Amino acid sequence: MTSADTQAATDSSATDTVPHRTRIKLCGLGNAADVAHAVALGADAIGLVFYPPSPRSLSIAQAVEMTRVVPPFVSVVGLFVNPTADWFSEVTCNVPLSMLQFHGDETPEQCEKLAGVAGLPWLRALRVSPDTQPADLVKSALNYSAASGLLFDTHVDGYGGGGKVFDWSLIPAELARRAVLSGGLSTQNVRDAIHRVRPYAVDVSSGIEVPGAKGVKDHARMAAFVRAVREADAR
Repeated sequence: MTSADTQAATDSSATDTVPHRTRIKLCGLGNAADVAHAVALGADAIGLVFYPPSPRSLSIAQAVEMTRVVPPFVSVVGLFVNPTADWFSEVTCNVPLSMLQFHGDETPEQCEKLAGVAGLPWLRALRVSPDTQPADLVKSALNYSAASGLLFDTHVDGYGGGGKVFDWSLIPAELARRAVLSGGLSTQNVRDAIHRVRPYAVDVSSGIEVPGAKGVKDHARMAAFVRAVREADAR
């Protein structure tokens, strides 16, 4: 065996022993206390909603106040649904976002144009319905190839936040590496979701809220969710 072969084998062995760490995005946060708690729990990203019809939507002033407690290396993701150019520009010019998340009917061209204006990377949410086929998701992934990642959510009336789970087996293995898994995740099911899909990240909103109070985060549920993800990774 050559020295190059030995080094390659060593690198491969090292890679195989590195434990998987699922990234965590806590979304739909409503105030600075929520953000501070998410940071203390070790969340990799927080999600701020800029979709006025949503009960989780924020004003620009609220979002600016919340981002003041975000330390370095925690991503701030701004969620948009079919935004007008004026609203999108107002938000992105005033709120220090790290990434964009398009959750409406935006075409690949619209996503790229808006992201180009803001100068930010972006995620594309793909809504999965009972009649969705894996091939449909592969096709969508190709269409949105410029996205930094794909967020898989359950198709519901309206846009997101329905708290419903879809069939995780529909996500092709080749997409799991860049998948952000969402849709009805909770402390009770996230371990199974991670074991079955092995996504790059998980995204939760309604699963960490006070039951029946959309947009009101339960700090104990937030902590339990993060703990469940870490336990799944450890296994």
